[in-house]
Amino acid sequence: MERHEPMFNVPGSVVAVLGVLLGVHVLLSSLPEAWNTWLTLALAFIPARYSGDVVGIPGGSITDLTSFLTYALVHGSLFHLAINAAWMLAFGGAVANRIGGARFVVFSAVCAVAGAFAFLFFNFGLWAPMVGASGAVSGLMGGTMRFLFSALDTEGVRGLRESPRLVPLMPLGQALSDQRVLLVTGAFILANFLGVLGLGGVSAGGIAWEAHLGGYCAGFLLFGFLEPPPTAHSPDGSMMK
Repeated sequence: MERHEPMFNVPGSVVAVLGVLLGVHVLLSSLPEAWNTWLTLALAFIPARYSGDVVGIPGGSITDLTSFLTYALVHGSLFHLAINAAWMLAFGGAVANRIGGARFVVFSAVCAVAGAFAFLFFNFGLWAPMVGASGAVSGLMGGTMRFLFSALDTEGVRGLRESPRLVPLMPLGQALSDQRVLLVTGAFILANFLGVLGLGGVSAGGIAWEAHLGGYCAGFLLFGFLEPPPTAHSPDGSMMK
């Protein structure tokens, strides 16, 4: 039987996450301004919560824990959401196809939390809220670096689409010395640095570079821990556990 590949092979888990992000944005946008502001601040990550100066910050003590993750659900504008959605489609699909939908969601959440911790480390006591899924998206990019070039060295981009779980995972030591990985990582760091300076079309102070780098490092270092059990192949080409 002839097999037809879909034009857009986006895993359902990625679509579901993007649907949640869009739903949160639509919900917040439909609220009266005062409610929108209160809920946004309750969901946002605000380092001042952890410096003891919490008077007037919405959400109460529960947000000391929840905001490490909920900030990733909120976006400052539709454009902000669209940028993160585009990058999630670019890197999230490869990760989800490799490790499965449930692991993809867990991995994204872990990277988002790591991004929040990095932001807190560099901005302890800051009152300005941080929102956006870019910490999680950066983690997806970091995780992809562990198998992207292995795929390109073997089956090319087709391997990422058709059999991503069979692409060898690049060991951490090899990844840290691979010139291509280092080049992409350096370009990622440079892009964030230019954003801090207000270059490259991003206003100075308009990006949470700390969350980006924290998420990227977490994704790069931790990706292998969420690898599914290896799948063997029988002589007839079928897969066996």
